[in-house]
Amino acid sequence: MARDWQELTKMTRGAPITVERVRLVEKDIALEGSFELPPLAQLNMEDQIFITAFIRSHGSIKEMEELFSISYPTVKNRLNRIAEKLEFVEVNPPPSRSEILSQLEKGEFSIEETLERLKE
Repeated sequence: MARDWQELTKMTRGAPITVERVRLVEKDIALEGSFELPPLAQLNMEDQIFITAFIRSHGSIKEMEELFSISYPTVKNRLNRIAEKLEFVEVNPPPSRSEILSQLEKGEFSIEETLERLKE
């Protein structure tokens, strides 16, 4: 499976990819539509290898220096360059407007507090 992914990455040369069919082999189910690849899968093969090595080294820049024979600033610069390509995922997103209004309805906040939260 990894080899197939590397071949696909080579063929596309960083061009955007849209997946139109996904098949769940064990369930014998196929989904058709237009699916974007996850951000990590959109990285070129070299960056995917670099990030995989970084994770496997538990984020040790020292190990990355040794593994790739590069300096600390080079590791940091490459990580920063890759990070710019990846969207930050908010793990605690602010409540939606409907959630805030629902909390007002339940009496969890005053009207003033609710108005302040809606401004944010």
